[in-house]
Amino acid sequence: MNGKLVGGGIVLGALIAGAGVWYAQVYGYYHTVDAATPAAEIRLTALGGAEEPVATTGFEGIDAGSSPLRFRGCFRTSVSIATLTETYKVYEHPTPLTAPSWFGCFDAGRIGADLEAGRAVAFLSEMNVHPGVDRVVAIYPDGRAYAWQQLNDKAGE
Repeated sequence: MNGKLVGGGIVLGALIAGAGVWYAQVYGYYHTVDAATPAAEIRLTALGGAEEPVATTGFEGIDAGSSPLRFRGCFRTSVSIATLTETYKVYEHPTPLTAPSWFGCFDAGRIGADLEAGRAVAFLSEMNVHPGVDRVVAIYPDGRAYAWQQLNDKAGE
């Protein structure tokens, strides 16, 4: 009888700990980014190297202090792809990172597939927004746009 009680206690403790870790990873560390804050200002790096703000509407974003890679943003822009590609640096190896399932506007799989197929174009937003981390923005011809942060070539140095 004692073995069953001890075993049950271990299993129950493991389930509670597992649920806590899951909650922390999916919900606990994230916070919404208000559109009126500087964190929601989307900038793109011009061909000359300067970071310039881009007009956006309908910004929705999330971030977390626990990792610089947790930033995600969804918004719209009225600037055409032709103007963007002539003015700003295209990002060579964009890799959208998945967002929590509850942040429904950001679908990393679809964005990545659209970038590979040429249905969207990725631009460098900010280089080294954190050491070794770039902010990248993918923009569609219809004005939909998505932002995330990913490791760059200097990560780990």
